[in-house]
Amino acid sequence: MYKATADKVLPTSIIGSLPRPAWHTASIGSRSFLESMVNVRWREQYEDAVSTHLRAQEVAGLDICTDGDAHYDEEIAGWSWQSYPLTHMAGLSREVELTPPMVAAASPPRGNILHDQLEARVLPRITGPLGPGNLQYAPMWKVAQRLTRRPVKFGTIMPELLAAAVHDDHYKDPVERVWAFSEAINQELNALADAGCPVIQLEEPQIHMVPARGKPFGVLDIPELVKIFNNTVKGLRGKTEVWCHTCWGNPAQQRIFRDVQSYQPTLSALAEVDADALTFETCSSGTGDLAAIGRTITDKKVVIGVIDHHTLQIERPDQVAAIIREALKHVPAERVVISSDCGMGREGMSRRHAQHKMIAMVQGTNIVRRELGVPEADCLAADPRYSLAL
Repeated sequence: MYKATADKVLPTSIIGSLPRPAWHTASIGSRSFLESMVNVRWREQYEDAVSTHLRAQEVAGLDICTDGDAHYDEEIAGWSWQSYPLTHMAGLSREVELTPPMVAAASPPRGNILHDQLEARVLPRITGPLGPGNLQYAPMWKVAQRLTRRPVKFGTIMPELLAAAVHDDHYKDPVERVWAFSEAINQELNALADAGCPVIQLEEPQIHMVPARGKPFGVLDIPELVKIFNNTVKGLRGKTEVWCHTCWGNPAQQRIFRDVQSYQPTLSALAEVDADALTFETCSSGTGDLAAIGRTITDKKVVIGVIDHHTLQIERPDQVAAIIREALKHVPAERVVISSDCGMGREGMSRRHAQHKMIAMVQGTNIVRRELGVPEADCLAADPRYSLAL
């Protein structure tokens, strides 16, 4: 069901995270979101941060907004993307400990910036049946949606990544653990959809990573990963718009692969996920997969990345337009959505850089909209009437 992108030509959005304001110093820790909202200082900082993120996106002219992942704490490499669910779901211990990753391929060498993320893995253990616990995604979405008239997208990490992050004293094997995470997250996402969230994004199913990193736990093959995705989103389609986000990694704004990877080996599998839209990293990794994407992904919207989340270099609007034009050679305009490659708030980018990347995205998209004869977005930041240098 297309809710946020329905009847829009080349709608724009970002994947999710934005750089945290320096004054947003309060942390949620292991408290529940609703418990935190009782605290005057935390609530003020959180609501102000969400407002700031939303206003930045509105000023740039984005069609679909996010809350900037403002509920994540300021952790090494953006680790809160994984640690937030693990410290708020049911079935995990209150005590935490340093926890090496369960997947050897996720272990960079000492001295590498990515090694710092290993030292940030201070996590609980699974001690009982997993459940949604205090994820409380619906209240978070409500706080953002009541601050803007534009649709707000909400995203969350996939079960196989959570299952690979923690020690397990309850389930008999890692596959059972992954499916338990899937069931628990599905419950939370259905509550989020029932609350009215117009777009729910599932982040980083490991389907496309298998050729590069191998099977998760050495046993989960691509068809099983597709089944896990579809189980995690069961019941959502028809209630909300479902996005499947894929990229090639983004801890601390770093690449995790030396060489550019290709989606082509797993496109047919990605076509089988129960999602309305698939996102692809097509700026920092190039546009070489677009022809194959167009041939294979024929019944979903294709979200193309036109902004590189790894670099502080601001893309030029003509560069953005060129990527969009290349995509339109292979995918009809009514099925193309414009976005960043990944989140821009994973430690390393300033708010000003992220703001101007969003502005460039909209300016470049407007160039192509003009060529297609469709309405352009209102980009206040680029309106010459408001320039201070007349």
